[in-house]
Amino acid sequence: MDNENAARFLRSYNSIEARLKTIYSVRPTQNFTDLVKRCSDMNITVRRYCSELIDYGKLRNAIVHHTAGAGETVIAVPCDEVVDNIEYIERQICRPPKITDAFKVKKIVTVFADDPLLQAVREFSVNRQKTVIVYDHGNMIGLINSYALYKLIAAAADRGENLTDYLASTKCGDALSSEEMDNYCLMNKYSTVLDVFTEFEKRRSLVAVIVTENGVLGEKVISIVTPADFPRINKFLENYNVKPF
Repeated sequence: MDNENAARFLRSYNSIEARLKTIYSVRPTQNFTDLVKRCSDMNITVRRYCSELIDYGKLRNAIVHHTAGAGETVIAVPCDEVVDNIEYIERQICRPPKITDAFKVKKIVTVFADDPLLQAVREFSVNRQKTVIVYDHGNMIGLINSYALYKLIAAAADRGENLTDYLASTKCGDALSSEEMDNYCLMNKYSTVLDVFTEFEKRRSLVAVIVTENGVLGEKVISIVTPADFPRINKFLENYNVKPF
């Protein structure tokens, strides 16, 4: 009997089991089904594949027979489809793709701190995005959200100001709000697709994930991920033969 498929299946199975036990610090004797159920509450990828993983735990027991004094003996061989699928699941759990892999090129709309607020308005109108990054001497110092900008304009109008003069005389750097940053999440360039989806799942009010070198304010922005990008990310995942979110 050719045991190649069995060997491949067991390698992926063991990698998944070891990875989950390491990440979530469960006891070594935790059985696989309980491990999967526990981790599905904490890991969005495990949750996506929960049913398959539980089935594969049962399949693993059917493949391997424990013989006293002889260790484990392979008594069944899984089909190619099952082996391919568990290897895909292993890849997502043990080596998930970085978010920067999904976005090799992403347009980032920017203005400078000394630019008039009118420039931000122009960027919103041309690029039709909700967020403009504000730079000062090559580094991000904050951002302007389109809805927050509406609020500023409405307040100026309520004060009886000439809106053209207000937009022309107010600098983008002066329109920044630390409170607005609370609606965004900074992540480093090594963050995975799993990390991004998990953050959006935890924070329903999250506007976007901003990716920089080390995930800190003051660095150059590498990418911005919003819910509008989910179809693009799913397409990327489909090319990896995995389930879309």
